[in-house]
Amino acid sequence: MATGLHEVLTFLDKFPAPWGKEIVLKTVDYESGLKMLRITIREKSRLTLVDLDTETASKLATHLSAWARHAQQDMAR
Repeated sequence: MATGLHEVLTFLDKFPAPWGKEIVLKTVDYESGLKMLRITIREKSRLTLVDLDTETASKLATHLSAWARHAQQDMAR
């Protein structure tokens, strides 16, 4: 899907989140070669969009994975 800013959006995934939220992940490819990860969080009519570069997405993924691992261990106790 192309938009007016010379970017191509590619759908990656969509899944529900707690409290009625929905998360959508897309790759954004710019004509310049820049690649971003677009995270859209929908809560009823409210949208939050976050575009992350590869370095930021990688750092966030590390923290999310570590948090989930620790939270699951805590809940198992």
